Order: sequence, then C-alpha cells, then structure tokens
Amino acid sequence: MIATAFPREVRVIEHVPIRLKDGTELAARIWLPADAERDPVPAILEYLPYRKRDGTNERDALTHPWLAGHGYAGVRVDIRGSGDSGGLIFDEYTSQEQDDALEVISWLARQPWCSGAIGMMGISWGGFNALQVAARRPPALKAIVSICSTDDRYRDDVHYMGGGLLGDGLGWASFFLRTMCHPPDPLLVGERWRTMWRERLENVPLFLETWLAHQRRDAYWKHGSICEDYGAIRCPTWLVGGWTDGYTNAIPRMLERLSCPRKGLIGPWAHAYPHFAQPGPQIGFLQEMLRWWDHWLKGIDTGVMNEPMLRAWMTESVKPASHHDTLPGRWIEEQRWPPPDRTIRRLFLADDGLATKEAPLAPRPVCTPQTVGRHAGQWCPFGGNDQAGDQREDDARSLVFETLPLDRTLELLGAPVLAVELESDKPVAHLVARLCDVHPSGESLRVSYGILNLAHRHSHAAPSPLVAGRRYRVRLQLNDAGSVFPAGHRIRIALSTSYWPLLWPGPETATLTIHSGNLDLPLRLPRAPEAVRPLPGPETAPPDKITAVAPGVKRIERLGLELGTHGQWNWRIDDDDPASAIAELSHTDTLAREAWKIRIDTSLRLSCTRRAFFLRASLRAWEDAEEVCSRTWDRRIGRDCL
Repeated sequence: MIATAFPREVRVIEHVPIRLKDGTELAARIWLPADAERDPVPAILEYLPYRKRDGTNERDALTHPWLAGHGYAGVRVDIRGSGDSGGLIFDEYTSQEQDDALEVISWLARQPWCSGAIGMMGISWGGFNALQVAARRPPALKAIVSICSTDDRYRDDVHYMGGGLLGDGLGWASFFLRTMCHPPDPLLVGERWRTMWRERLENVPLFLETWLAHQRRDAYWKHGSICEDYGAIRCPTWLVGGWTDGYTNAIPRMLERLSCPRKGLIGPWAHAYPHFAQPGPQIGFLQEMLRWWDHWLKGIDTGVMNEPMLRAWMTESVKPASHHDTLPGRWIEEQRWPPPDRTIRRLFLADDGLATKEAPLAPRPVCTPQTVGRHAGQWCPFGGNDQAGDQREDDARSLVFETLPLDRTLELLGAPVLAVELESDKPVAHLVARLCDVHPSGESLRVSYGILNLAHRHSHAAPSPLVAGRRYRVRLQLNDAGSVFPAGHRIRIALSTSYWPLLWPGPETATLTIHSGNLDLPLRLPRAPEAVRPLPGPETAPPDKITAVAPGVKRIERLGLELGTHGQWNWRIDDDDPASAIAELSHTDTLAREAWKIRIDTSLRLSCTRRAFFLRASLRAWEDAEEVCSRTWDRRIGRDCL
C-alpha cells in the first residue's frame, strides 16, 4: 500500500554537503519532518557508495520519506569517492570509510533539527557498515538495523565460500568498477564535476585484483569482520534477511554470539528490503522498523523487546523454479538462538542411500563434469529468474544418497552438517553438497547447499594441500535453512566436485573417494499451535516517477536524467577441463540530460591455468564525443591452494 499522507509533513533537502576534517565534502540527501527545527527528531543514516541521486533513488523514495513522515530524519550519504561526494574510493569497507562515518554521525547529532540520537540502517553494503561502525561505538549511535549482511567478510560474502572462489564475485567486481566511474551530477556540485570525475577515472583501482590477491582468510578479510570481536558491538542490533538471499547464515551466528540487545528476522526473501522483496510475502517492514526505532531512539515502550529473539519463515515445499513470486509457509518464533529444544537427526551415507542407522558403504568415487551447476542459480539472488531450479539434471551427474519416502513431515531449522571420510587424487579439490527435497513426482528442490575447498578443511587462514591416497575426515556445514520436508517426499544429498558457474573450478580435475559419512539435520520439534503476532502488510511512500525510454534506458523524471545500461556476460567451460574456464563481462553505461552526455565502457575477463589466474580489464569514458579516459589492466595472479 502506498501511503500518501503521514502524521508529519515531509520536506526533502536534495543536496547537503557534509564537510569532513580533511576538507572532503560528502554529499547527503535528507528527508525531514517540516517542523523538525522546532521539534527535533532522531536521524537514521544509510551510508552507501551506490549513488543516492540516480542509483538507489527508487528504493530511497519508498523508504526515507515514510520514516520522515513518522518523526525521523532519513539521511542518505554517498561514501567518499562515490555519487556526488568528493575524494576517492579504493576498496570496500576501508578504515577511511568508517572514520568518515564517525564524522557524519557526529555532524548529524549536532544539527538543530536532530534530537542527538542516531540510528543506522542498510542492506548489503549498508548492512555491513552499520555493523562495522557500531563496533566503533560512536556515542550518538543508539541502535542499528542490518539487512542482508555478514559478520565474516571471507566466510560469508560474495568473494569466497568454503575457501572456493565464487562466480558472483566477478559480477560484483564488474558492477562496482563501472559504478565508481560514474560522474557526480553537475546540477549539484557545479563546474567542478569534471575535475572530480576525471580524478575518479584516473585513480579507480581494479578491485577484483585486490580480492584475488587475498585467497586466504588473512588480515585483509579480518578487517571489517565483526566476528573478530563480537563484544565490540554494544548498541541494540536488529538482523534481517531472507532464506533466498546469500547472506542468511550470519543471522543465526550473530544471534548466538553477540551480547548486545538483539533480534532476528528471516523471511522468504532474496536480496532486497522486506517491504518490496521477492519471493513474497512482503511485510510492513517500515512499520516494524518504526517500532524498533521508537523503542531505542525515542524511549517509547513499543513491546518490541518483549517478543522472541527470532522470527523466521518456515517454508513449505514447492515445485522448484528459478523464480517464485511467493513462497508458501508460516511465521514461527524462537525465544532464543539456538533453540534449546531443537533436535539433530543423523542420517548415514550407505549403499542403500541415506540410512537412519550406520550401514555398509562401499567406496564411492566422485568426479563430476565441470558443468554440474547449470541449475544452481546465483549465489546471491535478487528475486528475478536467478534462483535454483529443478536439480534433477545436476543430481543425475552427481553422487546421490537419499532416504525412503518420509513417513512423517519434518521441519528443518538451522544449518545441516555433512561429515565424510574421503581421499583425493589431487592436492586441491572441491566438495559440493546439495540438500534436496525430492517430490513424489521426481522434481528435486534445493533446500540448502555447501561448498568446501578441501585444502581449507582445517583452516581458511592456513590451507594445506591434500596428500593423494590419504584419508581425511572433513566437516562441511551447509547454509542455514527453514524448510518443510513433507511426508511422502525423500531427503537427498547430492555430492559433486564442481558447481559451475557459481563456483570457479579447481586447478585440475580431481576424483574424490567417499568411504563413509553422515548428515546431521537440525529439526524443529512439532509444537502446539503457536500464537505468533501477525505482521502488518507492506506500506511505502509514493515511488519516484520513472519512465522506460527504450530497452535498457530509463528516465528519472524529477531530474530530467536518462540512464542506460547494456551488458553482455559470457561464461564457458569444457566438461573435462577446469583450466578452460573463462568469464567475460562487458557493459556500456550512459547518462544524459539535454546537452550533457556521458558514456562509460568497461570490460572484465578472467581465465586460468593450473598455476595462475589471468585478469584483464578495460575502462573507456567519453564526455559527449570526446574520449576522456582509456585504461587497461593485464594481471597474472598465482593460485594459492585455490
């Protein structure tokens, strides 16, 4: 539902420069109650590099005016070197980014329209830095909402999973590179836009080169990973995500390990705000945030902290598909995490499938074609046709163990764990495990999966090659899930050594031999009917007016600005040769307003041999017909147990 009237009248300030101690100006857009200078309000900061002017404008329009209309200042700030802010950006989650945030929070708290209480919220990058800034403990920061984020930048982020290189990281690298090359808007920053833009173009780094240079969980990844010191966060923290998203694992982990006041919400959603995310059902997330902010920033007893620690969506079984408008299910609640009454159901890998008791298993070789993974979807789905489809084709080319049809319904809640005894004929190999719900009609629905680079079996910080012929006992934790396995369905575990293109292949074809193993499933016990507080329906502020001008081109009407993007992705690999893997991504972005015309072309290409990665990239930019930048990169990066 679109709200057209709010308790308080709203005004927006399109451009507010926040001057930092070093002279750099960060650009803010601020939504305020019209009477905030007479009746000051708390401020809620969202701090991103994604361009408030023309990047996050559509979702900002739905969210920040609504918060302002309910008694808060909604503040969107472009990080240094992005959007309309000055300075340069050199990487994700830097110390400079955090230092700047501390200054921004202090500045906000001093404004005459601000009560002095600050909240911080954000999804993905904004969820990351809300946690990171909270760990710095600025006095004015009273609470945060962190959505689709992580506590561990190596273990649960777009770059690596289980010590393996994620394909989604290449798409992210391409997006980040080209977005950081966009210019500031001349209507906001004046004639200096050209100098600012050219300085960006000349200094933007090849981000993927840095990430590939750190293949272990070293100090680079530990920086910004709040799991290094959970006790550093003392302000109240609300952790939000969805089972379809790539970042859900961090929520149960942080609920267990943080000591500050905290709550968790896990819906069916992909990587988006819950008031408009797919798969649905969407919820009144803004209304729920208002309860959180009123409690912690205004001292109003909304009852939010009297409710259970975790609310989660228990997803019913559905036919597998790469897109779902809605996932059926119900809300459940847990007073604390982990639940004290949760049980572990252990199943054993056996000649006859997945057995309830330990049973014989003859050694089973696993060496799957490199193209297993065609139906994996993306590591981080956004709600389009990017989710895992029917797994039957991938299952047929994998080593599969499954139960007999279940005699009763089971509810999975948490992270399944696979333990296997195996050997490898190569020093570096991957083990991929998919947990599937097999329908009586044969469809295979992926419920969870996990990846382990076996060279990382003991440590992501100090990997060690496997010794051919030696047996190892390894533990592979799959992603957290909340899913129902109905009576009459089968539980399947499918094992493979490849998962392209979600996972970049190892250096050479490896054969694993499975000697024994067991699968532990965390099950939620049946309970009496639960009285769960119903959530309100979604509500938003009116959307920005956007017009589709042509395929790939849209116009932001209030700015008179046309934005275009056209891209090509090419992923290819031979079934029998991991070194044949190639990913090529190219994009053309355009910005235009009357006579002002900008074009930016970027390309990224990754290939490999057994010993190295080869990274090539290019950047070209034009102002009208004049080429103002042309750069190329050609890098060789050695493989390190990867």
